[in-house]
Amino acid sequence: MKLFVSPHIRRLIDLALDEDDLTFDVTSNIFFDGKVAKANLRAKSDLVVAGLPVFKAVFERVDPELSWKFDVKDGDFVPNGTVFAHAEGDACNMLKAERVALNFLQRMSGIATLTQSYVKALNPSDARICDTRKTLPGFRELDKYSVAMGGGANHRFSLSGGVMLKDNHIAAAGGVKQAMAMVKGSAPHTLRVEVEVENFDQLEAALAAGAEIIMLDNMSTADMRKAVARIREYSGDRVIIEASGNVTIERLPELRDVGLNFISSGALTHSVIAADISMRVEMG
Repeated sequence: MKLFVSPHIRRLIDLALDEDDLTFDVTSNIFFDGKVAKANLRAKSDLVVAGLPVFKAVFERVDPELSWKFDVKDGDFVPNGTVFAHAEGDACNMLKAERVALNFLQRMSGIATLTQSYVKALNPSDARICDTRKTLPGFRELDKYSVAMGGGANHRFSLSGGVMLKDNHIAAAGGVKQAMAMVKGSAPHTLRVEVEVENFDQLEAALAAGAEIIMLDNMSTADMRKAVARIREYSGDRVIIEASGNVTIERLPELRDVGLNFISSGALTHSVIAADISMRVEMG
């Protein structure tokens, strides 16, 4: 998977640069005006790197003459202490771009690193870890790309990416059967229908109504095993099975052999800690 620095991402970069007000960096101009500098990036903890194209795009937006060379690529594991990128150019412009570029890179690498830890905790398993829409507003494209760089899978990118019947929809319709009938009469045939179930009555209704994806929401591991067995008995491998709710990294080992296809966790993006990366500038 390769990240395209889309017009939306470029707008994010411009917003971040505007927020940092680059019009006049008083401090850097006093010390470095007109000087050429070299810079490098160093990992200050073990991490999975993600966001190098965005990092580079920030510097290019500030000064197209700034040149970065990377020793790694997105998705690579970078051990603590590793110097993995190098640059040379105008010192003041480097320092203008530094914080904004690192903000993107550290968040994205933090998501990739956390995702990889979830993937490792789940393996060996046929199930895949996936994200949710619990992303930083405006950053969904970057957050979900970072999950993929950590070895995870992406759930739908937006509301238009699939039909998902959750508790509010089911309650409004009067039950799973009624909700399924409503979406089948209106939803495009190209979209799969996923139903969130919290108990076995809802599960039976979802199966009978022809759900293509069933999400087991906040179920105990024992109940998940029973639900998976029932789904496979009823529909073979036709139905995709997802688990969500109360998914912690500590719980993943007990979910390895339940028979799930996907395990989704909002924590991959809503509770991430930024990776620790430093940029050191030296006069050329």
